[in-house]
Amino acid sequence: MGHEELRQLPSVDEILRSDEVAPLLARFPRRVLTEAVRAALDARRQRLRAGDGPANGQGGELPARPPAREIEQRIARARQPTLRRAINATGVVLHTNLGRAPLPASALAAVAEVAAGYSTLEYAPGRRERGSRQDHVAQALCALTGAEAALVVNNNAGAVLVALAALAADREVIVSRGELIEIGGGFRIPDVMRASGARLREVGTTNKTRAADYAGAVGPDSALILKVHRSNFAMVGFTEEVELDALAALGQQHGLPVMIDLGSGAFVDTRALGLPAEPTVRAALELGAGLVAFSGDKLLGGPQAGILVGRRALVERIAVHPLLRALRPDKLTLAALGATLAIYRDGTELRDVPALRMLATPLDVIERRMKAILDGLAGLAGVAAQGCRLRSRVGGGALPLGELDTWAVRVRAAALDADALAHGLADGEPCIVARVQDDAVVIDPRTLADDEVGEVVAALARIAGAQVANPPPPA
Repeated sequence: MGHEELRQLPSVDEILRSDEVAPLLARFPRRVLTEAVRAALDARRQRLRAGDGPANGQGGELPARPPAREIEQRIARARQPTLRRAINATGVVLHTNLGRAPLPASALAAVAEVAAGYSTLEYAPGRRERGSRQDHVAQALCALTGAEAALVVNNNAGAVLVALAALAADREVIVSRGELIEIGGGFRIPDVMRASGARLREVGTTNKTRAADYAGAVGPDSALILKVHRSNFAMVGFTEEVELDALAALGQQHGLPVMIDLGSGAFVDTRALGLPAEPTVRAALELGAGLVAFSGDKLLGGPQAGILVGRRALVERIAVHPLLRALRPDKLTLAALGATLAIYRDGTELRDVPALRMLATPLDVIERRMKAILDGLAGLAGVAAQGCRLRSRVGGGALPLGELDTWAVRVRAAALDADALAHGLADGEPCIVARVQDDAVVIDPRTLADDEVGEVVAALARIAGAQVANPPPPA
């Protein structure tokens, strides 16, 4: 094994001219076929150089000449998009890695309509002249939140960035030390502030900040008081913070606007979902915030977007900042957001917004899905499954202490450990993401659609080496 076997490997051209592979040139471009053949040969070289031989793991040996089937499979894998559908079996509703909130059906329809052709993105038909893309959602945002004006950008970090750049560049922004949080991807509030050109003025301590700390920091260079809602973690114990209404009064006393980064952007009372109370956007404005920043794809349940609502004078200053163009939303985002806001206008959000519907799913519905999974796996050789009670999480940097009772299924495969089984699910088509806990794969049906139950069962059975004789009916 080694140099001699390496020398016996055929060339790329030799394989392309072979009777088995040459017909593939009629189906695939020569460049694509060449890349697949070269990758197959490289894989064989790596195995030989590693000294573990060309064994294929099934008792035989890989031939030196890659067969046409292997080359076709490599082409298919290379053509498979990396951004594709996934099934969320984790029970984490706003799963950041899986795209957070699934869009409502009406939002999908709105996106498809404007994406299929031209649209009135920046055209006012009534005036037959150029319009503003912000007009498509600003009125609805103001009506739903009570704000005087609204703006939308591409995400909430962008909303905070452009607001600070427009309102506080080269001046101080007063923030509690206990609110200098880190957001997703390792970015931190101080980093965003530095990029905006504003200067950070920290007050208080990590666990306690009082009104006097803010008042003592106000000076001629102060531009803004920023409060950051801790939506992605919680502080408990010996803590103290200044409530928004008191902070707004302090800002009014000193002539400073108060901005709050709410993060999750709840429009509904989360206590109705069995979760801890989360401040709503309307409540923040009613408590005196001059500007509120929040996300579109968290508890609002729409597309990724950063939304700013508040006093007209503040929003108008942001609207003319050059950075706004770099962060502006596209037509697909605005179409999806507009359709999502229409659901709140009509009062059907708990039924029509998927994220809220999943959070509000009754336990008996989840239990039926769990039983459908158990019935589908019953009797399969090499698969052991049992139902259990667990807790689902909200996720997505929202309600860090919020958990919901759920029913789940623990699955073990005789021939695979839990990590291997979970990897097989994630690497399949569609990609299925589940939890691994106590040496078992855990399937939480809270985040499964009814028609996804059978897909999960079929995937588990396939990976464990069994076949589903009778796929379960929809739960």
